Amino acid sequence: MNLKDLDTLRETPATAITPTTDRAPAAKWSSAAGDAVLAKQIAAACERIAPLWPLDRFVAVNPFHGLRDAPFQEAAAIMRRVAGAQMYMPRAYYREQIADGRITADDLRGAAELCGSGLDPAALQRAVDVEPRPAGRVPLLTAVLDEMDADDWSSFVVDRISHHCAAFFDMGQATWKQPWQGLSLYASWRRFAALDFSATMMGQGGMRARVKALPDAPRDCIRSALNRLGIPSAAALDYMHAALMDIGGWAAWTRLLRWQAELAGGSDDTIEELLAIRLAWDVLVYEHKTSPELRQRWRRVCADLGKLGTSKGGPATAAATASEDAGDREIDQVLLSAAELAYQRGLIGQLRTAANGDTAFRPAVQAAFCIDVRSEVVRRAFETVCPQARTLGFAGFFGVPIEHVPLGAVTARTHVPVLLTPSYRVCSEIHGADPEEADRALATQRRRFGISKSWKAFKMGASSCFSFVESAGIWLYAPKLIGDTLGWSRPVPAPDDLRLDATEASRVGPTLDAPSHAHAHHHAGACGAKGLLDGTTAGIPQADRVALAEGILRAMSLTDGFARLVLLVGHGSTSVNNPHAAGLDCGACAGQTGEASARVVAAILNDPAVRRGLLERGLDVPADTWFLPGLHDTTVDDVHLFDTDVLPAGYAEELAELRSWLKQAGELTRLQRATLLGLGGRRRQSLEASIRQRSRDWSQVRPEWGLAGNAAFIAAPRTRTHGLDLGGRTFLHDYDWRADAGFKTLELIMTAPMVVATWINLQYYGSTVDNRRFGSGNKVLHNVVGGAIGVLEGNAGDLRVGLPMQSLHDGRRWIHEPLRLSVFLQAPQTPIDEIIARNDLVRQLLDNGWLHLFRMEDRDGGIQRRLPGQGWVICGADEGEAIDA
Repeated sequence: MNLKDLDTLRETPATAITPTTDRAPAAKWSSAAGDAVLAKQIAAACERIAPLWPLDRFVAVNPFHGLRDAPFQEAAAIMRRVAGAQMYMPRAYYREQIADGRITADDLRGAAELCGSGLDPAALQRAVDVEPRPAGRVPLLTAVLDEMDADDWSSFVVDRISHHCAAFFDMGQATWKQPWQGLSLYASWRRFAALDFSATMMGQGGMRARVKALPDAPRDCIRSALNRLGIPSAAALDYMHAALMDIGGWAAWTRLLRWQAELAGGSDDTIEELLAIRLAWDVLVYEHKTSPELRQRWRRVCADLGKLGTSKGGPATAAATASEDAGDREIDQVLLSAAELAYQRGLIGQLRTAANGDTAFRPAVQAAFCIDVRSEVVRRAFETVCPQARTLGFAGFFGVPIEHVPLGAVTARTHVPVLLTPSYRVCSEIHGADPEEADRALATQRRRFGISKSWKAFKMGASSCFSFVESAGIWLYAPKLIGDTLGWSRPVPAPDDLRLDATEASRVGPTLDAPSHAHAHHHAGACGAKGLLDGTTAGIPQADRVALAEGILRAMSLTDGFARLVLLVGHGSTSVNNPHAAGLDCGACAGQTGEASARVVAAILNDPAVRRGLLERGLDVPADTWFLPGLHDTTVDDVHLFDTDVLPAGYAEELAELRSWLKQAGELTRLQRATLLGLGGRRRQSLEASIRQRSRDWSQVRPEWGLAGNAAFIAAPRTRTHGLDLGGRTFLHDYDWRADAGFKTLELIMTAPMVVATWINLQYYGSTVDNRRFGSGNKVLHNVVGGAIGVLEGNAGDLRVGLPMQSLHDGRRWIHEPLRLSVFLQAPQTPIDEIIARNDLVRQLLDNGWLHLFRMEDRDGGIQRRLPGQGWVICGADEGEAIDA
């Protein structure tokens, strides 16, 4: 019997096995008013889930984004109650910090005062010796049954849903496609579940009939499940939230689909369909395993759920929060705040004593790096080897909102933070190539990819896969396996690497214009009008370039004092056998490298017509200033320069000097990173070889530490931080408020780079405090799902989110210290307050304690802290006197 026959059989009418006497106490969701309330609660449950981007566009995501409208401490109580998740480190972690002197009694005392707690340092030091009770969670039906039954129904249900989602959302990994691609997630699952004999093997008879009896519409299924399970209306939001968290990885993936649809002005209900599937499984299992004991136990659970309650589909009420042992939560909050005060104390001390540098001279070179914390180290090294240089910090997409189509590709890749949408689609070409040369190069590449694709299809085919492994696999792959094991292999090419020869490859780069006729057909419509999203333009029109250039320079606070060479340095990473490699690339470029953005911006700023337009707008860029794009490889700390072939001949000597300075800066940077990599004490040549070998080692789980340790964001002139060793823990954004008319740049910084930095910070935070819920576990056990969707830990279970343990812990100690981001802005108070007042997301993050905000004075080095609801207080004042309540 084939699939078609089984599908026909499935449509045969059958009676659902749903005896009324086996149902739980009924809840009422049938009235029109009930439907409206249910719709709001479904939306609220889905909103609590943070999105998850695919591996090839891996983006640092705040895992608590859906709870940003709740105070941090209350959000911690919600996550603990609903999902058993932790948002604080174990007490032993803080006990070690107190014992080592990193957290002092003054820090404990100050933290208690900030948190409004009456705990004194002695009480807190006693508290760190006692771990709080284990977290509970809203019990799903399958979890209750697990306690009564020998079978692990919770894992079974998650595995079956994950299996279906992996097939349904597959992005090209599967050789055999799912037969129901044209259906919705819920509809295809009903077809899949009716034919899935795994449930039969678990003793679930009559599965086909019971699945057929489920409502056709997902929302009707959700309503029916809540009614049949007897979930009290007051507990429906928490129960649905718990159900989504039970399959949190796939919930995050479907939340991404809604996020992307909303950015485009549409909507997507796939996450609601996933919720319907998970609740349907509870009903199916309950009806299958029903017994007097289960019915009695489940009635007690529902009664307890009804006592918790929620208010208006929002955060938990005070009564629910109090039931979570508020004393433990208070202690944890104070300990976290004490660790943050300890870090802030040291950073504030550095910022107060920083000496302003001399900016009167024309620098030998200016280098604008991404604000990424890894750039802080290489910037300091570059300024050390070249004291006459000036470095700047700016978001790695350099302010140009593009999506990029690599040469020969058929899809575009976004190069803006995920909070923004691209306005232009830029394509790469072989510069100077005639149609014949372009055709020849691309035909060669396509033959290579065609052979590779055919070879993959053969070795994965049903008729050849077993014989292939037995007869050919070891002989064909043994040399590669040996080379990879010994670190002889070259790094895997980037996805857009067309494997051209060196001469051709050096001529490949993005163009500002719409693709020429000679190249357009190679992009299969990706750069043509048919391939564009609404509001996106092919190329960057000449009429837009001057305004873009002005906005970029003003946002960089680069409006005068130009050097002859201005370097724009994006960043990326090099590693092999690393599913999360894109997570080490530029967060401001949506998990891509900053190469395309740097090259596009340099081309715009070097355009003579743009220079003339800038002069008319009051920006006089000297005729001898040239913008040069580059890319910082954060794994090996090399800086590669691009488009040097179009650099005027008069810059040859300066280019040679620049290459020398960059080489020396790379050496200094590698020396500083060596200790964290476990390579301290080695000689320079041995150290360099070891670091480069890590980038080629297929077994290396820590090619670099990424953004581990990130803790602060500073927007100020470089003179405020010049010469300070900030330990590679700080996002540095250049900003001079005196050159910011109307404080538009300040608002852009607070609503984009600051928020992106907060997402990065909270992703690292969540992955550290509870890696099981907000991270991705052991990297060694990862298996890629669906081509690039994400990873499983092992061969089954839920899709994993967040960072692997190896990105946070070196096997002996935590490399990342989980602290909420401390933001320092050098700007007047009034515009800061006004920007907060008119931007809901920024206000939520600040007022609810998801990050800390400080303001730096220009002249006296004074620093003030913003306390939600209290205004600004002077840091270090004896009594913390309020200056603006």
